[in-house]
Amino acid sequence: MEIRSFDIIGVHAFTPKSFPDHRGLFAAPFQESALAEAVGHPLRVAQTNHSVSARGVIRGVHFADVPPGQAKYVYCPRGSMIDVVVDVRVGSPTFGRWTAVRLDSVEYRALYVAEGLGHSFIALEDDTVMSYLCSTPFTPSAEHGINPLDPELGLPWAEHFDGEPVLSDKDRAAPTLAAAADAGLLPDYDACLRRYADLRAAA
Repeated sequence: MEIRSFDIIGVHAFTPKSFPDHRGLFAAPFQESALAEAVGHPLRVAQTNHSVSARGVIRGVHFADVPPGQAKYVYCPRGSMIDVVVDVRVGSPTFGRWTAVRLDSVEYRALYVAEGLGHSFIALEDDTVMSYLCSTPFTPSAEHGINPLDPELGLPWAEHFDGEPVLSDKDRAAPTLAAAADAGLLPDYDACLRRYADLRAAA
């Protein structure tokens, strides 16, 4: 398993070895030992999610209140997408910055998104599947979003898709990053660091 970390604390990419043969292919996109090596603790899986998206669909930017927050381990078992993680943690040295990683059913690369970070993606093909392992169950009252078309964020959708993106009404109506900060909706960076430390200590 190849592990890559990023400047934004709490983001790690995992690329497994794949084993093709005359029957097809085998890969293990999630390996607990590799995740624990990178993050410092295993992932407690409380819920798995599965989404199917048409080409040009954008989902996110989504995040949850911390504590407890919701960490995600995501990969693409069918199709391809550009997965984007946005640092929405107030007080973070990388606040407002983002990183983009291609996830697809060729390399089966996976991405770990720590509690407090914003997560979004755009599907590059029809019938693109996203598989999510989530550390906490979905809690509607604790879930929030940032508009993925916020011009101040400048997320890289147009670099990968030349049409009109498709968003849910909820995502299209979500506030900008600045408006969410003014409204007190964003996670606090120090609270996130304490959460990460608690998870490492518990391990």
